[in-house]
Amino acid sequence: MVVLNYSFLIINSSFFIFNSSLSKMYDIQKIREDFPILSRTVYGKPLIYLDNGATTQKPKCVVDAIVDEYYSVNANVHRGVHFLSQQATNLHEASRETVRKFINARSTSEIIFTRGTTESINLVASSFTDAFMREGDEVIVSVMEHHSNIVSWQIQALRKGIVLKVIPMNDRGELLIDEYEKLFTPRTRLVSVAHVSNVLGTVNPVKRIADIAHAHNVPVLIDGAQGIPHIKVDVQDIDADFYVFSAHKIYGPTGIGVLYGKENLLDRMPPYQGGGEMIKNVSFEGTTFNELPFKFEAGTPDYVGSTAMAVALDYVSAVGIENIAVHEHELVDYAMRRMKEIPGMRIFGEAEHKSGVISFLVGDIHHFDMGTLLDRLGIAVRTGHHCAEPLMRRLGIEGTVRASFGMYNTREEVDALVAGIERVSRMFG
Repeated sequence: MVVLNYSFLIINSSFFIFNSSLSKMYDIQKIREDFPILSRTVYGKPLIYLDNGATTQKPKCVVDAIVDEYYSVNANVHRGVHFLSQQATNLHEASRETVRKFINARSTSEIIFTRGTTESINLVASSFTDAFMREGDEVIVSVMEHHSNIVSWQIQALRKGIVLKVIPMNDRGELLIDEYEKLFTPRTRLVSVAHVSNVLGTVNPVKRIADIAHAHNVPVLIDGAQGIPHIKVDVQDIDADFYVFSAHKIYGPTGIGVLYGKENLLDRMPPYQGGGEMIKNVSFEGTTFNELPFKFEAGTPDYVGSTAMAVALDYVSAVGIENIAVHEHELVDYAMRRMKEIPGMRIFGEAEHKSGVISFLVGDIHHFDMGTLLDRLGIAVRTGHHCAEPLMRRLGIEGTVRASFGMYNTREEVDALVAGIERVSRMFG
């Protein structure tokens, strides 16, 4: 057995070799070797994966962690008296501590495991509304939100009569903070905004957004799905009341994510679901609920996913989130310069602070046609409205092609993307 750096035991430690193999310098080739899928071909062409905004690829250590736990430590967590259950519980709770450290939360009681960003937002929308809102109360969102951070609140509007107010943006894709301040009224109960736009790549000034909200005694939820893989997140520095993200966006497994919430708010919110684990005592006369964080974790958790997520976060920490941010910033800047040389190119989102994403159209070429033909060249991009239809209407378009970057992408891949766009453009005359 080997003692891992987040203080738990696992029998096969092969997935953790990356700590000793990575150079302190940013070695892009070494990083790419950790992601076996990047060596495959598509239609006889080397895969160029530029759909990281939808999901990131997984390093071998993450997949190995999943296999290792199922083969070596698989047992349901909590309450089990036998060895495997206790070991699995230790892994699961050590993973919660890894998440706490990664985002600098005060306590593991503030780390709730969910199925991902969408469930985390829905949990807050349901439980926060039940605890603190009544008909006519207001939630402020922004024009650039993902549907998860719009529809969840619209459901509450239908259910409880709450009102949505929308922060506008300028043509560069930057939120208008002066207009944001004007939206507050005595009925405002929550602000819920994206850290980074999944379409524009805009890095919103979430600390300033939180400061303004707190001046009105209003808490803030930050959708960190597109922020967590690109930016160092410190929830205490931001002073976020809630911060949510998905593991699969930051090189971890699908189907698991995190809701961070300040303890004083989570304590006052009712459970989102009922079942095992979220209770202390149950009788037909009534139920008393468990303490945090378990009050919001009904049923068997994805304890294998939590371990794999922790391994992914440790992998990112070993590379260095600041190093990743510098690499990706340079890559996006280079891609923007190269793409602007293409005749007819329209790039959506040119905020001063931008990260990870470039959305574009070329001339009158439909985004679906561009994406389909780039795919035949081995280049994976995303097309459509990107679950942001209100933003598309603000931009006056139906959809875009989106190239989104990760820690393993290279300048050579950007050059191939540019060459591919130029080739498709020539096909359409």
